[in-house]
Amino acid sequence: MNEGADDDLWFLPGPPDEDAMLAPLPRAGVGERDQLVPWERAQAALALPLARAAARLGALDDRLLRAPPGWRHRLALSAAADLSWFAGERVAPERLALWLSLRLAGAQEDAQALTRVGWAMRRLSGGPGPEEGLQAFLGRHEPGQGAEPLGERIEGWQSVMAHAGGLHPLVRAAFGFYLWPMAGLGHQGDRLEATVTAARLAAGDCRGGAIFAPLSLPGAGRGSKEAEARLRAWIEGVESAILKAMRQLDQLERWQSDAQAKTAKLSGRTPGQLLAVLAEWPLVSAPMAEHLTGASRAAVQRNLTLLMDHGLIREVTGQGRYRFWSINGA
Repeated sequence: MNEGADDDLWFLPGPPDEDAMLAPLPRAGVGERDQLVPWERAQAALALPLARAAARLGALDDRLLRAPPGWRHRLALSAAADLSWFAGERVAPERLALWLSLRLAGAQEDAQALTRVGWAMRRLSGGPGPEEGLQAFLGRHEPGQGAEPLGERIEGWQSVMAHAGGLHPLVRAAFGFYLWPMAGLGHQGDRLEATVTAARLAAGDCRGGAIFAPLSLPGAGRGSKEAEARLRAWIEGVESAILKAMRQLDQLERWQSDAQAKTAKLSGRTPGQLLAVLAEWPLVSAPMAEHLTGASRAAVQRNLTLLMDHGLIREVTGQGRYRFWSINGA
């Protein structure tokens, strides 16, 4: 990440001093209230934009409840790849797809980065959320920075967050993100962990369709230390990301309807299996399709050609080897 990129991290507090990073968050009730009060006031001041963003998240949740499971997988993979760029990992969707499906990494790639972004993808796809135990959610057990063990730092964060139960989940997520560096949860990849944790917390009122709220991190309010400015920018970013996700689902729904009509007369199971894989993954290679469908390489190649002939997919690399396909219109 370049030197000026940190100017865009509008929702992060200013860099704490060294002593603050070595001490856990205050456990006493007075300290917790001091942290929380500005965010309660910000929530009240931003009731209308908060209600609008919450309504959009509710619509996304309802739509995903009625959608094929592959839609949720696709959104989670795209979100994990997007968040990786914010965290400095810069993992493209096709590389993440290869890593998740085949555990393949290029010679010049950072396998640890792929592992971290793969963790983000899994946490955005399902499983218990951070409210059921942050340390288990993170999957980290090593000591934290400084003298305090990681468990005590997590306990400090959870202690303050326990008093934020009256905040709306979208606000509570922003508040938890703000507290993250103050709790001394410094770790390689901690920005990614913080955003994934916040995304899961933000979907606290959803019914299981959307298990995370899409986040758009850079935006307005950069540099501000006021809770209201931070929260306004956070809400605007969430709303923008939800609208983007809904457009993706619109495109996917149109494509699936078109695909079903154009492949209705094709014989065998492979065409339908390929369509399901292509809906689930933003980019698909022939080895991925072979692995995920269980079909032979010849059947996969033949049916990929058929889908291209029907105008349903396109090859995106323009090369003879290591090719990837994507659905048309998305």
